Amino acid sequence: IDEQDWSESWKEFFHPLKITKRIVIKPSWQDYNANFDDVVIEIDPGMAFGTGTHPTTALCISMIEKYIRKGDKLLDIGTGSGILMIAAAKLGAQKIWGIDNDEVAIDIAKKNLLLNGIENKNFKVMTGNLTDKVYKRFDIVVANILTETIMTLLDHLKSVLKEKSVFICSGIIEKNKGKVVEKMVAS
Repeated sequence: IDEQDWSESWKEFFHPLKITKRIVIKPSWQDYNANFDDVVIEIDPGMAFGTGTHPTTALCISMIEKYIRKGDKLLDIGTGSGILMIAAAKLGAQKIWGIDNDEVAIDIAKKNLLLNGIENKNFKVMTGNLTDKVYKRFDIVVANILTETIMTLLDHLKSVLKEKSVFICSGIIEKNKGKVVEKMVAS
């Protein structure tokens, strides 16, 4: 399939979606009349993963909403479109970092962060593998990636977590849940 055709044709199926009581994902090319307490995330995922319509993304956003505290610092591993970073910023995170091994995703994430009014000084996006370029610790680390990648990430996770921080991960299929939990307990 021609990449250009794909990157435009799917847009007709992407509409505003309320994924929690407060959080709405809105495509950048569509209008939405927000309620006074809505947190609207405007997104144009382009060729990157993360429209908010996938259950794993929606679950991560709902967990961020549950655990984020004003002023927290969040790291998004496998940031894709930047949607989880945007949610964190709109919910009160002070600093947000994202890392992805795809340079296209990093460019799209930066555009989406700016589209949502998040200032350059409050975020950092970088191309890299898991935590290899991360030199700070975070209150919340989120990873919406594949099981095998999460298993590898668990070996490096302590280097980016503050004491009493929260790790949110998704993308794990049911049959792999046990081995992920087992490795988390052992770490």
